[in-house]
Amino acid sequence: MKLSDIHIRDPFILVEDGTCYLIGSTDEQIWSGKASGFLAYKSTDLKNFEGPFSIFENSDVFWADENFWAPEMFKIDGKFYIFASFFNKGHCRASQVLIADNPLGKFVPSAKPFTPKDWECLDATYYEEDGHRYSIFSREYLQVIDGEICAGELNDDLTELTNVKTLFKASEAKWSVGFYLDRSSQKHYVTDGPFIYKMKTGRLLMLWSSNGPQGYALGLAYSDNGIMGDWKQFDEPLYADDGGHGMIFEFKNTKYLIIHINNKSFGHERPKLFKVIENEESISLEELKEE
Repeated sequence: MKLSDIHIRDPFILVEDGTCYLIGSTDEQIWSGKASGFLAYKSTDLKNFEGPFSIFENSDVFWADENFWAPEMFKIDGKFYIFASFFNKGHCRASQVLIADNPLGKFVPSAKPFTPKDWECLDATYYEEDGHRYSIFSREYLQVIDGEICAGELNDDLTELTNVKTLFKASEAKWSVGFYLDRSSQKHYVTDGPFIYKMKTGRLLMLWSSNGPQGYALGLAYSDNGIMGDWKQFDEPLYADDGGHGMIFEFKNTKYLIIHINNKSFGHERPKLFKVIENEESISLEELKEE
């Protein structure tokens, strides 16, 4: 199948031994109802994909039962870890790792979620810096009104965060559009899908998503002094046309961005690839034509 044939939200690609493994939010009951798990697809050319493969299945012993969102896969110390968001009505939304010996699983949950117990958290990513392991995640606007991007240092088994810090709030970006929820007198602002990209200059870029003037959008923040440093926002989003939740990967010496588009059209969300062009201060995108 072609990439445009795949229905997925929050796409993420891990490249391992010349194969691209695509995962994301794949449940049919994505917003409510019992979640089933995560699916994966694989490709050796980014044009033709095989799958789906079931890599994680919900069970009666797992604490969460809905909203299985935004899995991201990383290879750490020879094993494969998925960082993902989970929810049930008796528990705050939380991020937790799943573990397997290969990218197609089957993945099993770690002992417990790592995000703060009383926080509504989602869309955790992973980054290593100076021998330390970090997770960067969203604290949800439903709890804090002005959604936050936070970070903390992970312990060795990836089950706890320490030194948790708020890096920025959604309203700090000029392009982020707030909205009134129910009868609230305050504007709410969304933070979604952080991902860290290190430029050749050493500058860190953070891809993250929120609502923009044209719908869902992908923005960029930057730090010149590390993960826990001072994050500043670019004035304009990187992608503004109702798509986002992106990440960057390298395949055959080329850097790519993948996002999902058609965010407002439930059931029609599709992954979309761009070539990434790095300049001195930031990145730009070159659209690819599907063959």
